[in-house]
Amino acid sequence: MGKPTDPGRSGTDNRLFIEAVLWIVRTGSPWRDLPPSFGKWNTIFRRYRDWVKADVFVRLFEACSDDPDMEYAMVDATIVKVHRHGQGAKGGPQNQAIGKSRGGMTTKILALTDALGNLVHFRLMPGQRHDSVGVPPLIDGLLFDGLIADKAFDSNAIIAELNQRGAKVVISQHSRRKQKLDIDADIYKWRHLIENFFCKLKEFKRIAMRADKTDTSFSAAIYLAAAVIHSR
Repeated sequence: MGKPTDPGRSGTDNRLFIEAVLWIVRTGSPWRDLPPSFGKWNTIFRRYRDWVKADVFVRLFEACSDDPDMEYAMVDATIVKVHRHGQGAKGGPQNQAIGKSRGGMTTKILALTDALGNLVHFRLMPGQRHDSVGVPPLIDGLLFDGLIADKAFDSNAIIAELNQRGAKVVISQHSRRKQKLDIDADIYKWRHLIENFFCKLKEFKRIAMRADKTDTSFSAAIYLAAAVIHSR
């Protein structure tokens, strides 16, 4: 991440740099509108891309969330619209997690939180993809005692995976399910915690309206915002 004694861009004030990136993520403004008090916008943007490529924002997030409460995990998804600036030079998704749905060009953030509603993992998907298809890679290798989710995740494959793990199933069920599962209604009420997380996440305007062309840059903004949420 760089020390004051390091040469080059990595040696400049890290705190001022982070504050500059947070200003962009909070306001949703273009990089060119960055106030001069933070420094030259193009220098800061290049350093931001360097940190994105080096997964520094992932490590910042991990440092703020190294002890999750995995008694229960919660999974849910939210849709964000993609600003025209995020759709590529010719208005296309450029093979990123951007798809066309009824709301236009959108990205879906599929998130998994711990029992306290703190982010553990997330995946980006095109907006038209069904929520449940992203769950297997999201929970792969992750240990938890139970999973809480709404009916969008009422999938035979997901329930079979949870049963195999010995994890408690707390998933709201479709009316078409013939054999109803015994769901703990009191535990299901905890699901509001992941909804609260999405509300906090979307206070950062660059996440509520995606302006990043690449998934890596958009993911970095989510990691940084989640780190700030965790530290409050």
